[in-house]
Amino acid sequence: MMDSLTGRLLIASPHLLDPSFARSVVLLVHHGDQGTLGLILNRPTDSRIDDFWHNISELPCISSELLHVGGPVAGPLTALHTMPNIGNMEVLPGLFFASQREVLEKLVAQKKYAYRLFIGHSGWDEDQLTHEMDEGAWLTKPATAGDVFGDETEVWRKATEYVGRSILAQAPGVRKFPPRPEVN
Repeated sequence: MMDSLTGRLLIASPHLLDPSFARSVVLLVHHGDQGTLGLILNRPTDSRIDDFWHNISELPCISSELLHVGGPVAGPLTALHTMPNIGNMEVLPGLFFASQREVLEKLVAQKKYAYRLFIGHSGWDEDQLTHEMDEGAWLTKPATAGDVFGDETEVWRKATEYVGRSILAQAPGVRKFPPRPEVN
């Protein structure tokens, strides 16, 4: 078993054959001996949370944020959020994962803390992700809250740019490269 990748981003490489993950950036919420759980960060839906909230709870929802697709595996509604002290799994310092209805109800009823809601998730059996990474299907980078709550349309570009710079920085003889090589 490789070291835990919890709190890292998986960036789909061109070698990844699964169309469910084409050009996706996945935050690994949990990675351990029993398997891996992640959420795709750059797949917003056209549905707003307040449009379907009545199917989840009778409590009020003041959110008009978009709902996101976390992956191809069906499961409960989940959230990534920054609200401390409500009994969640911490993915990164100050970033939490939740699937409990009570927590989701608190999140959609407030505007102080950042959050994103996801339908579905991404999952791998115990050695499946290791095998996919060995085949070159995924690249990784450390995650930040900015990756999670930033503009979904920019997550892919920024993640691949980071990976490209990391690869170039390791190339022999390369001392400097411009911040935006595409404009040279």
